[in-house]
Amino acid sequence: MTVATDAGMLVMWDPKRFKAVIDHDTWEDELLEDEDTVRHVQAGALVPLNVGGDGAFGVLVRSGTADAPARLTDRETAHQLVASQPYLFVARGRVLVGGIEDVGADGSGDVIECPVPEGRHAVIVHLIDWQAEPGSQDEDGRPVPGALPDFVILINPAQPGQGAYRTAVQTFEAPNG
Repeated sequence: MTVATDAGMLVMWDPKRFKAVIDHDTWEDELLEDEDTVRHVQAGALVPLNVGGDGAFGVLVRSGTADAPARLTDRETAHQLVASQPYLFVARGRVLVGGIEDVGADGSGDVIECPVPEGRHAVIVHLIDWQAEPGSQDEDGRPVPGALPDFVILINPAQPGQGAYRTAVQTFEAPNG
């Protein structure tokens, strides 16, 4: 599904953690500054899909279990540009994905909704170079039906003893050099 942002960042969030966000003022109180966003990331309530720009992006959310973890497909793996370090996400039954400006109890605008079992999860965000796959674009450069998404989000149960989680607002490490 395609989701968009005019505020420079997509996010995945737990809507139950943002019940108090009911209008622009309450949104600003919770998410206006990067340090506000980091606080929610550290709490496991929000995961950034942040490449530093506005736009519409294809996003696929895949949730796994301990016995059947979510993984990239062979196609996705062949066109993966980069993967984030794991983010902590404490799920309470469902997640929403959309622009950071859409964050709230139900999300405003077009959002992706996905059921996720309650509990602690490790979330890895993969950036996919969908345009590199032959036949993925129409004559105007838009994705054709069945084209890979820009982002694949893999949600898996956190493993006991999992080390530190990523807490940065920028999803991916900057390339060296």
